[in-house]
Amino acid sequence: MTAQPHHDMQNSSPAVPQQTTGRHPDLFQLVSPLPLTFSVKADNTVTLHRAVMDRQPVVLRVLKESASAKECQSFLGFAHFLSELGPHPSLPKLLGVVSVRTPLMIAVEELEHRDLLSFLWRCRQAPCDVTERQIFTMGAQIASALEYLHSKNYIHGHVKARSVLVGRDLSVKLWDLGPAYHRKMSAASMDVEDIEMRKWQAPEALARQPLQQSSDIWSFGILLYEMVTLGEPPFPNIMASELLQHLQRVNTLKRPPNCCNTLYSIIKSCCQWKPKDRVSLAELIRKLQSGERSANDQAVLQVSEPLDIEKYMREAGY
Repeated sequence: MTAQPHHDMQNSSPAVPQQTTGRHPDLFQLVSPLPLTFSVKADNTVTLHRAVMDRQPVVLRVLKESASAKECQSFLGFAHFLSELGPHPSLPKLLGVVSVRTPLMIAVEELEHRDLLSFLWRCRQAPCDVTERQIFTMGAQIASALEYLHSKNYIHGHVKARSVLVGRDLSVKLWDLGPAYHRKMSAASMDVEDIEMRKWQAPEALARQPLQQSSDIWSFGILLYEMVTLGEPPFPNIMASELLQHLQRVNTLKRPPNCCNTLYSIIKSCCQWKPKDRVSLAELIRKLQSGERSANDQAVLQVSEPLDIEKYMREAGY
């Protein structure tokens, strides 16, 4: 049995991605569970697995076989969303979809170093090749992906280090596109409290106002802070429930010890209280590319404090 093109699906289901992405489950070899760095809230509908397809490492999103019709429709709808989104060098490649037999699967390319947050944490234990210049380079790649999403009228809504994947050459790709898809599909507002994002959310999101594309810019500034601190949570001494009041008093992120003036200036330009005062993505990319040319590419970033996962979870507001 092979996956069918979209015109063979029932009308009540979302269209399946173009035929070239249709895959037979037997194509996947060496399948094994993909452990998470940590989990904030359980997802009982989807599991993640590593596998090999056509001699290429992939990550499989596998829908549970007992999924309801609504869950199947949403899963295939997300696959179609990824397909329609189209390729971009800083978004993971969609490599295949198993759509006509259970379990339903979505295969995307696997990047060797996995998510950026766990990569930054490993850099605390054993210094890696992350220099000041590398932060500007990675930042420009992520901002480029964000600009592409915004050009298609999407709001990412989950910009943070855990939503970025890192390749062998330290190139990065923006992932965690589920919230963007569900926000697109839901008639009701998706802008409800998200326990995973409270320390990363813009003030308007903390105030339960609708997200804007400029809300992603605020979160991007927090992401740059995560990178230069090798994975420190933002506003570590402020409780998540008190963050909005803290920001109302015109407080902002403190400059990390190893953060240069140029990078800190960019972080502050992203994290402006009023959405209209935040830097545009075009200007943000220009500033990152300019900073990259003059940044230090010799000294590897180091943080002396070892990772304490319980302390991190508490300070991140989880």
